[in-house]
Amino acid sequence: MIEIPEYAAQVLRTLESNGFEAWCVGGCVRDSLLGRTPQDWDAATSALPEQVLELFGAQARPTGLRHGTVTVRSSGQSIEVTTFRTDGTYRDGRRPDSVTFTRSLREDLSRRDFTVNAMAADVRGALSDPFGGRDDLRAGTLRCVGRAEDRLAEDALRILRGLRFCAVLGLSAEPETDRGLRSCRSLLNRIAAERVRAELDGLLCGPAAARVLRAYPEVVGTVLPELLPMVGFEQCSRYHCYDVWEHTLHALENTPPDRLVRWAVLLHDAGKPRCFTQDERGGHFYGHPAVSAQMADGIMERLRFDAASRQAVVTLVEWHDRDIPRTEKGVRRALMRLGETRLRQLLAVKRADNLGQAPEYRGRQTELDRGEEILEELLRENACFSLRDLAVNGRDLLALGFHGPELGAALERLLLAVVDGEAPNERARLLKMAKLLKDAPDIRVIDRKYEQK
Repeated sequence: MIEIPEYAAQVLRTLESNGFEAWCVGGCVRDSLLGRTPQDWDAATSALPEQVLELFGAQARPTGLRHGTVTVRSSGQSIEVTTFRTDGTYRDGRRPDSVTFTRSLREDLSRRDFTVNAMAADVRGALSDPFGGRDDLRAGTLRCVGRAEDRLAEDALRILRGLRFCAVLGLSAEPETDRGLRSCRSLLNRIAAERVRAELDGLLCGPAAARVLRAYPEVVGTVLPELLPMVGFEQCSRYHCYDVWEHTLHALENTPPDRLVRWAVLLHDAGKPRCFTQDERGGHFYGHPAVSAQMADGIMERLRFDAASRQAVVTLVEWHDRDIPRTEKGVRRALMRLGETRLRQLLAVKRADNLGQAPEYRGRQTELDRGEEILEELLRENACFSLRDLAVNGRDLLALGFHGPELGAALERLLLAVVDGEAPNERARLLKMAKLLKDAPDIRVIDRKYEQK
């Protein structure tokens, strides 16, 4: 039996009491069977859209009448109610050109993508499962409803959705579905970048992300072709027992499910094939962090990431191979450049990167532990590592006669002095230092790039 929340049950009961069939359908049923909490609840009904609108009145609003969908508000929650339907052709590879309303739940379920999503539960929690979704769920099997290639060709995004389900739910595609995922992959080129990005986000954060990427590089490579040169690219280095792609996947397996960290780990070595050189000492990848960062920037722009996420991932990729001294000064400087959140993410990337190396070279974990210990000590001490923590501000320097670029440069210089331990973060001392800077013949502008000293 499936336990349906009261707000959804109210909608089902209202439909049933007025002579219509009503069922919860799709992901909410699947997740309930898995013991997961559904993010939302959707319903399917034999009532036509106009009947749903009339029945619920002010609680209902049309949100997709062409496809039979009405959104109903119930106890402060929204539930999408869609009329049983069959779909016409999918000429755009995304939505059906037409739909036909039907009185049959089975016909409605037969148009869905995978058997684990083609189940329904009534208000009493009884299950309708005409395609064996519950058995597939128990067996950990991803299976298309009907002929796999037909179902995937209708909406090519289902290919990435299938991979996401495998990564998140730990499923494995049965043979026909597996062949379809591979043979239909070229259709992904027709899918909008935003939809691709959303599916890849979910895939990457799944517990089985590395396993799925390992099994389907050619599919993921259709939308991320920059990854394909990594597959099978031997590193010829004593530090690495895996090729670039396998190293990346092993690193990913040791990464927390942080969306930005996982993207950074996926892309951190993307530039290696372009930078490879070899001599008598083995393979080298000089400059690969900068090249990888440039590639990451291009990928994220193409997939239309928001600016903050794009900048964060590019920064993590650019910094992933940069040494941060395990000293108070070194960690303070990193905090100043990156901030707490980004530095914690960088340490996670570095830890994963190291765990993807040859076993005899994974000893940097102790060094990373020490770096994290210093970070925690500095945060407990409320250490100053940003301009907002500085005991003086722009108004103070304006009063001393600083203007324009020299004001910003002076604040940067004062912050660096505090971070490096040259001066305490005390207002009087910093104002005295600022006066000396004002009298100096020039004020050194601090480069925002990390400086090794």
